[in-house]
Amino acid sequence: MSLITLGIESSCDETGIALYKMGTGLLAHALHTQIAMHSEYGGVVPELASRDHVRRVIPLVRQVLQEAGVSLKQIDAIAYTQGPGLGGALLVGASVANALAYALDIPTIGIHHLEGHLLSPLLSDPAPGFPFVALLVSGGHTQLMRVDGIGEYQLLGETLDDAAGEAFDKSAKLLGLGYPGGPALAALAAQGRPDIYKLPRPMLRSGDFDFSFSGLKTAVLTLVKQSNHELQTRADIAYAAQEAIIDVLAHKARAALAHTGLDQLVVAGGVGANKMLRERLSHDIEKRGSRVFYPDLEFCTDNGAMIAFAGALRLTKQRGSKHYRFNVKARWNLQELDYAD
Repeated sequence: MSLITLGIESSCDETGIALYKMGTGLLAHALHTQIAMHSEYGGVVPELASRDHVRRVIPLVRQVLQEAGVSLKQIDAIAYTQGPGLGGALLVGASVANALAYALDIPTIGIHHLEGHLLSPLLSDPAPGFPFVALLVSGGHTQLMRVDGIGEYQLLGETLDDAAGEAFDKSAKLLGLGYPGGPALAALAAQGRPDIYKLPRPMLRSGDFDFSFSGLKTAVLTLVKQSNHELQTRADIAYAAQEAIIDVLAHKARAALAHTGLDQLVVAGGVGANKMLRERLSHDIEKRGSRVFYPDLEFCTDNGAMIAFAGALRLTKQRGSKHYRFNVKARWNLQELDYAD
């Protein structure tokens, strides 16, 4: 059956809407980012984020329906990000999804935000097949997972403190860069020189698949305080910080593939858009005879397409719910994901 799923993403500072049809693929998607609004404050302001989602979500739904040539009555189910994320922002998406589904008498399905990221590379061509190792790298999460199928996720390791994205953002702030910090640091690092500074690689040889990046931030702070603050010096520090983060991610990803005996690595999350990370992983993983898969750049950050797609896949495993609830989960461990009705 070619079900059409509407996806709504509103977990943080992007409002994403998409339509996905089983057997056909992505019909249309739209995204509004709040970067310009939050940049004035140097980070996401939760109340402002929620209010902006309220303004954007309905116009974006109308836009996507028009672009796809689909009417409301043709939608079979609505998927929305149930968590984790900012509580108020999540409630906007959940409220719209459940109210619209109630009016149309169709089911809703709450999606775990990280599951959306985890499955987003399957939207690309070529796409990986199951099983694979997934490296989830975003502003709030750094995890290595073994993925054997839809809903079959085994945590191999995760960050014990700061995530990789936080390490990028905090290092960028120490270097006087704007928001969002990750892309700004990567742009500055492109002007930097290798081997000028050597920063620590936390837990590189820990023998497990866990991460820690808080010490790296402290080392960057020490370098910045000792530096002359000239552009080239700042670029060299940015290069060293980026290289340290990527060295750890690449080493742990290779180790996870060796441990599991799998030959496919999937990289997902906003940090997955980093050019140096992609180049390094592609070189290292393909050198060992394995393959690495990335989402298209437009699907690395939060988006509605990954939620619509995850919802469509979930509907092949379980029925959606007509018990319309606004029970969002600001904190939600992926290991707690339950496919039971």
